Amino acid sequence: MLTLAASNEIGAYLPILLMILGAIGFGVMNLVASFVLGPRRAGSRKGETYESGMDNVGTARKRFNIRFYLIAMVFLVFDVEVIFLYPWAQTFTSLDPMSDASKIWLLRILFFLFTTLVAYIYGYRKGVFKFD
Repeated sequence: MLTLAASNEIGAYLPILLMILGAIGFGVMNLVASFVLGPRRAGSRKGETYESGMDNVGTARKRFNIRFYLIAMVFLVFDVEVIFLYPWAQTFTSLDPMSDASKIWLLRILFFLFTTLVAYIYGYRKGVFKFD
């Protein structure tokens, strides 16, 4: 039998459950609505690959230069850095400036920025940033 404290703890998860159900319901509703309301015309022109209004040239299976993937990886490195810098900055401003915890937090972020700098230098030496 659930006690009052246990039922309150379970009730704390109710907003999360409602958000999950809302997200699933929204996805299902969009799929059903597009199936019911969407056009069903088919044809040779309709089935072609869309290339921003341009006629297709060649096959879609041609090779890309590895530089495109390297640029994507560098973008991800700096994107993840920004994602981690924001919560760090929020937490760091609430610490006492002369405490040991603030020194540890500062050393952590300096190490993180150092590894990002190493990744940037590596990419620069590999020629990732040359757009010839």
